[in-house]
Amino acid sequence: MTAIPKEQWKERIRDPKIECASRDEMTALQSERLVETVKRVYENVEFYRKKMDDLGVLPGDIKGIEDIGKLPFTTKEDLRDHYPFKLLAVPNERIARVQGTSGTTGKLTVVPYTQRDVDIWGECVARALTMAGLTKEDRIHICYGYGLFTGGMGLDLGVQALGAMAIPMSSGNTKRQMTCMEDFEATAFACTPSYALHLAESMVEEGVVDRLKIRAGIHGAEPWTQEMRKKIESILHINCFDIYGLCEISGPGVAMDCIHQKGLHVYEDYFYPEVLNPVTHEACADGETGELVFTTLMKEALPLLRYRTKDLTDITHGTCDCGRTLPRISKFRGRTDDMKVIRGVNVFPTQVETALLAMGTVAPHYLLIVERENNLDVLTVMVEVDEHYFSDEIRKLDELKTKVGNVLKAALGVSVRVKLVEPKTIERSEGKAKRVIDKRDLS
Repeated sequence: MTAIPKEQWKERIRDPKIECASRDEMTALQSERLVETVKRVYENVEFYRKKMDDLGVLPGDIKGIEDIGKLPFTTKEDLRDHYPFKLLAVPNERIARVQGTSGTTGKLTVVPYTQRDVDIWGECVARALTMAGLTKEDRIHICYGYGLFTGGMGLDLGVQALGAMAIPMSSGNTKRQMTCMEDFEATAFACTPSYALHLAESMVEEGVVDRLKIRAGIHGAEPWTQEMRKKIESILHINCFDIYGLCEISGPGVAMDCIHQKGLHVYEDYFYPEVLNPVTHEACADGETGELVFTTLMKEALPLLRYRTKDLTDITHGTCDCGRTLPRISKFRGRTDDMKVIRGVNVFPTQVETALLAMGTVAPHYLLIVERENNLDVLTVMVEVDEHYFSDEIRKLDELKTKVGNVLKAALGVSVRVKLVEPKTIERSEGKAKRVIDKRDLS
């Protein structure tokens, strides 16, 4: 497998009219679609009609995208409170399929789709795959889970729209995944970044890396760092791309980065992005971190106004080196609900990942455990290290433990307890990796 050097990369743009549109052209399109969406939800969704009435806002008050700040916010709790189909904007008989969250906590978040919603979803993922240099000639091995989770189905729809070959493996059975990648001559694979790293390590152990034809990895569904990207790329000698989506908006294909890796391009003709101060709700300037908020501009079954994603990022407008004029969001700092406050300090799992990968002497597999002892927060970080540390003299293990503790304290701004463990001790995830266990009773 060989990564394509950036200087040799031939940029492929599926829809230049949209992806390279001028700001005036895009604003006009967004305004037209927002006005129609607001009118439709006011007439068909009691929840939004009441919300807008409470704010004293009528559909006629929304003249264009510049008026979006007049509209109410929507949250995940709103979707759960109206479970399963109380926010529908179309008759039940028009629903072609449903997707949803895994439902590991609380009620499921169920998202219905009309056939046009499904078609648009597939088109967005196809655009993203094109951004990774993939064409109808490619064979794409999909090891996201299928089912209610949008990962597997979203990539499958995108591969179909692209006209390429879909290899619908779903998740699990790593040995079989590798066998099929080789036998079917897959040229790209799609899964969570944590599972991609697990697959890469397994490929090295099995000695199959040089026999595979994979040249691109499409990874998302959980936060990951540039350091993890480089780790996967260096093991497999491929180019990795960050795809973003969320069940409530559409699934994967809302945004993705290009070969230049200067942010994830948002398909703003379908999903209008705002980055807002999570407290004041004021718009953040380009480059300023805030909460990502989306309004769907073409969704039929479940249109959402100003949906608060809880993802923390910043946004940049302007033309990318690839030629696209779509706005770009940075890799996520984390989520407002992933953040843990430890003795007054905000801590995100991605900070730990970045620090550990920068060291080079420990594995990028870790687990944060937060507890409360004597009314004080205690953060323990479990980190996998090479097994030779456990066979050598105990002094070397203690020295590494101290070094990891110092690195993490500098990165996080708070002291931590470090527990070094042998390889494969921390459970591997074939879906979204579980990075934090909070044992505190904060009720």
